[in-house]
Amino acid sequence: MGIGCWRNPLLLLIALVLSAKLGHFQRWEGFQQKPMSKKNMNSTLNFIQSYNNASNDTYLYRVQKLIRSQMQLTTGVEYIVTVKIGWTKCKRNDMSNSSCPLQSKKLRKSLICESLIYTVPWINYFQLWNNSCLDAEHVGRNLG
Repeated sequence: MGIGCWRNPLLLLIALVLSAKLGHFQRWEGFQQKPMSKKNMNSTLNFIQSYNNASNDTYLYRVQKLIRSQMQLTTGVEYIVTVKIGWTKCKRNDMSNSSCPLQSKKLRKSLICESLIYTVPWINYFQLWNNSCLDAEHVGRNLG
């Protein structure tokens, strides 16, 4: 009555437990709070260019502060990035100047934006999957 060793459910269960203990299975834990590498930072935060292109505001925005970065490994790298962006002194038709200074207090406008960005850094591929922004005044002053 020869039952093969893999047909016995108890042996199969033991083999799976041992494999998991020895680390043969990749553990996907979802998004983890991680600093974004400097190499990926500039390319990933280029989403602000997409935001400026889609916005009807008079002035261009730029990133003021990286608030939080979370990372998840999938077929590439997914980031959930929370940034504070602010109006610059450059108007929409002045897209050439990437180092525009921020507006003075009188015209200051800041937003807190959370973006889901998918990257495959080893082939230099970056895509903005989702982006939502709220007025920084409504989000809270403790984010700086």
